[in-house]
Amino acid sequence: MIRQAIARSLADMEGFEIVGQASTAEEAVELVARSAPDVVLMDIGMPVMGGLQATETICKSFPQVSVLILTIHDREDYFFKALQSGASGYILKGAEMEDLVEAIKTVAQGSTYIYPSLMPRLVADYLQRVRTGAVKPGEPGELTAREQEVLRLIAEGRTTNEIAEALTLSPHTVRRHRDHIMDKLNLHSKAELIRFAIRVGLLDAST
Repeated sequence: MIRQAIARSLADMEGFEIVGQASTAEEAVELVARSAPDVVLMDIGMPVMGGLQATETICKSFPQVSVLILTIHDREDYFFKALQSGASGYILKGAEMEDLVEAIKTVAQGSTYIYPSLMPRLVADYLQRVRTGAVKPGEPGELTAREQEVLRLIAEGRTTNEIAEALTLSPHTVRRHRDHIMDKLNLHSKAELIRFAIRVGLLDAST
């Protein structure tokens, strides 16, 4: 019922086309092979083959397809397993429809989407790696003071609108700063931005 409701809602939106629905992970993999979608919305709790296994299969066999995990599991272990399986994003079923639409558009463009409430867990993971010496502190390179502020807020899990409000900027300006940061640092996803912010000490270790 949830799957069908989401499909109906997305199908009514401009720019979206539903090319198939699957009730099992095996069906999902077969549909991807036949339909070549841009994005797959994948649950974790799937019959027989689990959603994470299906995600790994899809990402390896069809690297042009982005998988967005849509799940009830607000747990750190599932979150990191999803990223390790190759998923391009992770969002909870309790999210607003506008958040889901943003997530789909983000991963469709080749970027990484992580639901804001889950961001601190990614931060904590890399803080632990800093403490254990798995990653080393460095320098923030040629980032301007404003870009460092934007990067720090991204690492804290703030949304574009929240960063814009905090720094008295427009959302468009925040996105432009983010793009400049990624270009300067040769980073390719929001997750990589967070890792860099932690590594160079722009995010307080007590956060």
